[in-house]
Amino acid sequence: MEGIKKLTERIVDIDRDLLQNTQKRLDNLTKPVGSLGRLEELAKQICAITGKEKPYLRNKTIFTLASDHGVTEEGVSCYPKEVTAQMVYNFLRGGAAINVLAKHVGAKVVVADVGVASSIKHPGLIVKKINYGTKNMAKGAAMTKKEAIQSILSGVDIFEAEFVSGIDIAATGEMGIGNTTSASAIAAVLMKVTAEEVTGRGTGLNTSGLENKIEIIKKSISLNNPDASDPIDVLSKVGGFEIGGLAGIIIASASRKVPVIIDGFISGAAALIASSLEPKVKDYMLAAHKSVEKGHRLILEYLGLKPLLDLNLRLGEGTGAALALSLVDAAIKILTQMATFKEAKVCEKENDE
Repeated sequence: MEGIKKLTERIVDIDRDLLQNTQKRLDNLTKPVGSLGRLEELAKQICAITGKEKPYLRNKTIFTLASDHGVTEEGVSCYPKEVTAQMVYNFLRGGAAINVLAKHVGAKVVVADVGVASSIKHPGLIVKKINYGTKNMAKGAAMTKKEAIQSILSGVDIFEAEFVSGIDIAATGEMGIGNTTSASAIAAVLMKVTAEEVTGRGTGLNTSGLENKIEIIKKSISLNNPDASDPIDVLSKVGGFEIGGLAGIIIASASRKVPVIIDGFISGAAALIASSLEPKVKDYMLAAHKSVEKGHRLILEYLGLKPLLDLNLRLGEGTGAALALSLVDAAIKILTQMATFKEAKVCEKENDE
């Protein structure tokens, strides 16, 4: 826990003066004031996060963390847990949706094993395995507190190793059969809402499957009694290694003044953990999209984040974040490449009389 505390102490408030200064530049560009809407908001936020008047986003990195969940024993997913490892190989071969979309936006995908239930060997894989999947949270704690802390620090280590080569903007993604069950449990506890309010169909459960999933979440919360005031306790009781790892990615990004795009529901649960550990990280996060998973909307509202996209996505992997990267990139290019009225020798709007 000491390592996490030292990291969170490095996180400072974003530069709010730059919000105002950036708005002044935006207002002087060759367009009506405020006419580029959310793109202008994005440009201001990136400047305030990075502390740079004219930031650049050359190095875009999507972190896709993989882990298995013991709760799959309870029939909470349409797919067997073996799919987690199979999809990791697919990521590494470049055949998944995240690979296609990352290539489309010029981003690097970093794939890491933080708790897959089998051994994966590949030169392109980062291995930070904490255990071979979590325990079944419907029968006891998903992991030990030591493992929970380790999962967060593993995300920090993964980020820092990439940061050496340069990261201008980060994005979160994941893979883990059963992880919407853990994410729903985390969201229910930390936001103090019911399991029904935050639990969706995941990979496509039918009505009876959804009802079973809700009951398993309720049982897990009742059995383990996670402490909502202690995010490490919540993570250890009902969380996942990849969720803890993503919380570490978010915290590490904020500590380095790197904006981080939060993907969907699972990443949202990680954002809840991260912001519970250090509230200042909220200002460093950008919400990529609003997932089909019903709990995601509540998470975004709780965190005060406004999603950039609403495309009925529910895949994960970082796919929504990859699409949002394109918009953030566009916002910065507007700020840094568009001419001012003076530069373009275009008449400005006359003052109202």
